[in-house]
Amino acid sequence: MIVDELTSRLAERVRIEREARGWSLSDLAERSGVSRAMISKIERGEASPTAILLGKLSGAFGLTLSNLLARAETQGERVRRLKDQPSWRDPQTGFTRRAVSPTGEAGLELVEAELPAGARISYPASSYAFIRQQIWVQSGVLDFEEGEATTRLEAGDCLELGPPVDCAFSNPGPGAVRYVVVVVRR
Repeated sequence: MIVDELTSRLAERVRIEREARGWSLSDLAERSGVSRAMISKIERGEASPTAILLGKLSGAFGLTLSNLLARAETQGERVRRLKDQPSWRDPQTGFTRRAVSPTGEAGLELVEAELPAGARISYPASSYAFIRQQIWVQSGVLDFEEGEATTRLEAGDCLELGPPVDCAFSNPGPGAVRYVVVVVRR
């Protein structure tokens, strides 16, 4: 059962994105690798999607996870006050993300993320195919897996992602890691 407004809007957004492309549930399942039954539950608000599932769905739509979430949020703003910055929590890992930047037409997104100790989330290469990203660690330690390479980032470190490959964010530290992701659409 959906418990918050953003998750409810996200369920509607997934349906809108699927229908806008003329895709059936089976089409989206095939393109994303997410089961038809799970997509149906997400769209009906009977399941709260994880970051991994949203990464797969957004990749199938040709969107970043941040784009998909931003489309579920208010559009056309130029100032986004702290109190109005929507946040979302992955029910599986405890990962949280907060949409810091306005959802205007600049083609730039700032997302603040927090990953609990021991948590790991992965995204397919398709999630990165049409964007450029940088990760700037604010506190804690982040291991970023980019294909076969792993880069350890500590507070103050900033990494620019290379060509699209499967990626994963992991927190090897004893406490949460907080980082900012800067996304620029190509």
